[in-house]
Amino acid sequence: MTVTERVTGVLTLRPSVFEDIEADKNANAQAFAVVVLASIAAGLGGGLSGGALGIARETIGAVVGWVMWAGVTYVLGARLMPERDTHTDMGELLRVIGYSYAPSFFALFAGLPLVGYGIRMAVDFWLLATTVLAVRQALDYKSTLRAFAVVLIGWLFFVGISWALRA
Repeated sequence: MTVTERVTGVLTLRPSVFEDIEADKNANAQAFAVVVLASIAAGLGGGLSGGALGIARETIGAVVGWVMWAGVTYVLGARLMPERDTHTDMGELLRVIGYSYAPSFFALFAGLPLVGYGIRMAVDFWLLATTVLAVRQALDYKSTLRAFAVVLIGWLFFVGISWALRA
């Protein structure tokens, strides 16, 4: 399966595509590229200031966040909240979560007058859907609700860290 087919499958929420990504140990560089390109698109769409340095900073933050998100998801989903059939590793989580960033390509249009806020909201909900599906497939969950819980708890963890760093 090509990168374009995988991105299209992720954007259309096809579980079999996430399974394909999860199983392909050679897809780590592809997932990395999706994260980098998605962060650049989101930065440009958000009116990122700081020019090239700002984009570089945002991209590095996205890559670090991706790795941290996969780690937190591993601990929560595979260690604290596994289902009977849960089998995963960090590579699988990095691949599927990296590809789940694909809706952020459309955040490039978030800076458009009148429709930008709506686009940003749509992208955010789309990201939630792709991330929940990525987590469900990588953790071999039968329950989408459990995958949603892992994503929500992970998100709250990151919100807490962000809040603590600002205080």
